[in-house]
Amino acid sequence: MPIENTCKVKVTRVISKNTVFKGLTREWSLDNTLVMGILNVTPDSFSDGGLNTNKDTAVSSALRMVDEGAHIIDVGGESSRPGSDSVSEEEELKRVIPVIEELSKKGIQVSVDTTKSKVAEKAIEAGAEIVNDISALTFDSEMAEVVSRTGAAVVLMHMRGNPKTMQAGDLDKAYADVVGEVKSYLKDRIDFAQSKGIKKEKIAIDPGIGFGKSVEGNLRLIKELKSFCDLGVPVLLGASRKSFIGAVTGLDVGDRVAPSVAVALIGVMNGASIVRVHDVRETVGALKVLNEVI
Repeated sequence: MPIENTCKVKVTRVISKNTVFKGLTREWSLDNTLVMGILNVTPDSFSDGGLNTNKDTAVSSALRMVDEGAHIIDVGGESSRPGSDSVSEEEELKRVIPVIEELSKKGIQVSVDTTKSKVAEKAIEAGAEIVNDISALTFDSEMAEVVSRTGAAVVLMHMRGNPKTMQAGDLDKAYADVVGEVKSYLKDRIDFAQSKGIKKEKIAIDPGIGFGKSVEGNLRLIKELKSFCDLGVPVLLGASRKSFIGAVTGLDVGDRVAPSVAVALIGVMNGASIVRVHDVRETVGALKVLNEVI
């Protein structure tokens, strides 16, 4: 006798209350997921370090990601992998500004991944629309003023400590309630940003997958991502190729494309409006199928 399928769960997508995300001069509809392509112009990032240190190579990589469907290219000149050291302002500027200038000339929408206000300001002058700050405006006391004055958008991320120290200690005991504590922190940072004159429609949040959380903590944040939509701003998920995926699958960094796409889809179903990814073509293709289902 065949077994009756009693599953009646309807596939739906949870989204933030905002319908648009406003950059410096542009705005993006959140009716469909925004794909942010990762472009690290660094020698030491955990996945693509050293691949795009030449300007022409970096620009070519960005153009490829745009052709594959990326809406925004996130340019970073300082690695934030666990245990990494900070680089000087001068070195970071040297890495990112020529690339941002060239991409902006080509009409590509750019965010700059930095915690330094001077780098952010110069990047905005070069054409960046968004400041992606992993410190949520805490590392540089001038960052909030730069974002507010220029009118750029900002991504506020949660991190425990800093890249050098964030994985130290027993991460399984680092939080009594990882979702509640990260959510409370991000609410405070949204309030702070608004108090500095940054408009709410220009703010997105990132729970900081891999930034000082255990494997189980990362998985719980992704599973309960929809609770962050209560904060009323777009949620960005950046989980591509990260070590928790390796811990779950046993795969090396270069072999984590399929599980990274799976995590991105789960994130979108659970509330992410923006996904930050290495593998644009694969993610965009998967999202097209998802959109047909939901």
